[in-house]
Amino acid sequence: MPAPAPSAPAPGPGRTDAPDLNALYAPPSEMIQKAVLDRLIGFHESYLKAATFFCLATGSGQGLDASPRGGPPGFVHVLDAHTVAFADWPGNNRIESLRNLERDDRVGMLFIFPGLEVFLRINGRGRVSTAPELLAELAEQGRTPKAATVVAITEVLMHCGKAVNCARLWAPASQVDRTALPTVGQMLSELTRLGGATAPIGDEQVGQINAHYDHEVRHALY
Repeated sequence: MPAPAPSAPAPGPGRTDAPDLNALYAPPSEMIQKAVLDRLIGFHESYLKAATFFCLATGSGQGLDASPRGGPPGFVHVLDAHTVAFADWPGNNRIESLRNLERDDRVGMLFIFPGLEVFLRINGRGRVSTAPELLAELAEQGRTPKAATVVAITEVLMHCGKAVNCARLWAPASQVDRTALPTVGQMLSELTRLGGATAPIGDEQVGQINAHYDHEVRHALY
């Protein structure tokens, strides 16, 4: 039998319109509840070996952060049934996720599989590691990362792919026309004007920035 639904929490301060979620939604089925595990089993590992992309959610007292992570198939390594790890590669050096983990170790990982209508979700507790043997294991293209994130799994589950179909995510017609939205160069140009720069970025510089970005985002991966 399904587990009884938890009682609804009291509305927050000043809230009089908080809905009764237990009245709005039926409880999840027994099968769905049983599918939420605290460890990896065979099919989870199969999906992780194929995974090339996930979004990482972290938080702190200052707020929440979500960032994309990608790599070759299996770039998230299974250390054991309760633990996964992945490398940190160069980005914009804001390193919000790593800084957040210093203050709040809760993490969420949402894996997206191109062409498939299913997601993998992992929730857990993360920590930053610079252990040489782990960094060596996570090396890619002959490069060793400066740091890695190790996640102790508290929940793992597969998630249905309705969102993929709602977005028509894998349909060729859904590909965004690059010319329909501002380019990186155009965005930087607008930011310089916003900041009151005395020498705003001109059209020629916009083109140079776009060319540089297109090259770096494809080739400066490690």
